[in-house]
Amino acid sequence: MSILVGKDTRVVIQGISGGHGSFHARQMLEYGTKVVAGVVPGKGGQSFDDKVPIYDTVTDARNKAGANASVIFVPAAFAADAIMEAADAGIELVVCITEGIPVADMVRVKRSLEGKPCRLVGPNTPGVITPEHRCKLGIQAGWIHAPGGIGVISRSGTLTYEAVYQLTRLGIGQSTCIGLGGDPIVGTTFMEAIGMFNADKGTKGLVLIGEIGGDDEERAAEYIKKEVRIPVVAFIAGQTAPPGKRMGHAGAVISGGKGTARGKIEALTAAGVRMAASPAEIGAAMKEALEKGGKGARAGGRTKK
Repeated sequence: MSILVGKDTRVVIQGISGGHGSFHARQMLEYGTKVVAGVVPGKGGQSFDDKVPIYDTVTDARNKAGANASVIFVPAAFAADAIMEAADAGIELVVCITEGIPVADMVRVKRSLEGKPCRLVGPNTPGVITPEHRCKLGIQAGWIHAPGGIGVISRSGTLTYEAVYQLTRLGIGQSTCIGLGGDPIVGTTFMEAIGMFNADKGTKGLVLIGEIGGDDEERAAEYIKKEVRIPVVAFIAGQTAPPGKRMGHAGAVISGGKGTARGKIEALTAAGVRMAASPAEIGAAMKEALEKGGKGARAGGRTKK
């Protein structure tokens, strides 16, 4: 089982002819993702690598190629408009890889998406991947993933890869892995992603990777305490970061004494989450949680070696 992406996901890549877009389009195709269209204004009628038709608009990609999900590799100055174009075209899932989008633009995007049946993941995200269905929307290294029952939700792309690699080496597969994005304003929150995994009977445990800044992890802790009955392991990055200093991501900054690593760790611990002391311990912590059970764990979670 999985969430967000799977065997029925048909992908349009906005910005498929650019340097990043073309490189990762080939990687997505090689992995097995159903990339059915590209969008580059002014290049409609052409094709990408003689495999993927290119259209001028996302509406054309949806109507003519049946696209229902989009991956955006458009430069930051135009990314907000690309997100809104996809939503207006009826695309159900938009994954925005682009980083550096102005906050004012994302405020406009969030308002535009209100009431529309479109979920945004990102921006500044590595994407979403479901190993069982060989479907990835983003820049992940597909080979480190293995199908299984663990959902991974992260604000950090690099730590996502580290956690997944550890899980796979321990014989623990993943249902779906989601990079929420490291910007101050993102489309999908921890609590929303956890809710989707919690409703998925194929997900047997969760790995959360948070970081300083904002209160998303604290809100997630409240939800976990009330609603989640499967084992949850978490790590919070930025434990030594000084207040007022941005650490890596635009959203990773402690301001006004809020968004500290300690506050997040305390909230998650109180919710029954098993905390990893360092990134190197995430996989082992999940293995131990599955073996010992926790929060009414569902059976399973391991993948065959």
